[in-house]
Amino acid sequence: MENELSKKDIDNLFILRRVSSEAVMDVLGKCPVVNLNKGEVLLRAGQSNQSLYLILSGRLAIFLEYPGSDPVAILDQGETVGELSVIDDNPASAYVVGVEESRVLEVDETAFWRMISESHSFACNMLLLLSDRMRSSDEALLKNIHLRKRFQRDAMVDSLTGMHNRRWLDIQLPRLIDRHIRSERPLCVIMFDVDHFKKFNDSYGHDAGDDVLALVARTTLMGLRPTDLSARFGGEEFVVMLAGISTDLAWIVAERLRRHINSEHIITDDGRELPPVTISLGIAECRVGDSADSLLKRADTAMYRAKETGRNRTCREE
Repeated sequence: MENELSKKDIDNLFILRRVSSEAVMDVLGKCPVVNLNKGEVLLRAGQSNQSLYLILSGRLAIFLEYPGSDPVAILDQGETVGELSVIDDNPASAYVVGVEESRVLEVDETAFWRMISESHSFACNMLLLLSDRMRSSDEALLKNIHLRKRFQRDAMVDSLTGMHNRRWLDIQLPRLIDRHIRSERPLCVIMFDVDHFKKFNDSYGHDAGDDVLALVARTTLMGLRPTDLSARFGGEEFVVMLAGISTDLAWIVAERLRRHINSEHIITDDGRELPPVTISLGIAECRVGDSADSLLKRADTAMYRAKETGRNRTCREE
């Protein structure tokens, strides 16, 4: 280490903008200059630090996890690092590593607070720097929140059909049951699947099978009220939840859905027209003491009775 501070160094530092040269040389002129090699660590996460570092030349990388991971920031000539540790007396929160050969001015806490006390411009520059860092942190936090919400949403949506998936159903159906039991309003579940779907896949290919599932999902969503909920249960099975509707009205909805799906024309991407598909449906109404599993099991039993009695029909729970 040696002191090599020059006027050119001072002119390139944001933190010293509009600070008198006399104040700079009187205080910072006595601070040592650290020469960093490429890959050399200046600060380590958790390390006690009482110095502000001013980058005179070169570049430094900031790593949250460990050196060699993806850097969260690159600091260039004229920027600073370490000021938060000096201000709040907490250890460094990240690794700071030289990206290339660099020169940094090490300003210890005594020199730092003297500059704050004696130079109004230095104090203002520090406030602007901290404000910019906080704003950048807020923007990064907001971006992370949006990404997390997007990941959560994607994790709850079936990529093929665009419907909610089984994971979403496992979370939402118990809440829906609790709400409607407390309000003493009816809640019906329709479970249905595509008849002879395996045979259809074997005859026309899995791509055609995907086209069928997408069409069934699209037709289902178009035939429901905005307050109705639906999900792909798995494979060729789907679930519809009808809030505030009794079994009699649910049967009307199920039959309308069955007819609409059966009347749809399926055209593949290569122009083939596939035969219409049918679905079998089972209806169950929520009872006091029901769990999501017990309600779905009764709807599933009714659906299989529809299959056993000829398919392409709707059956209610017994």
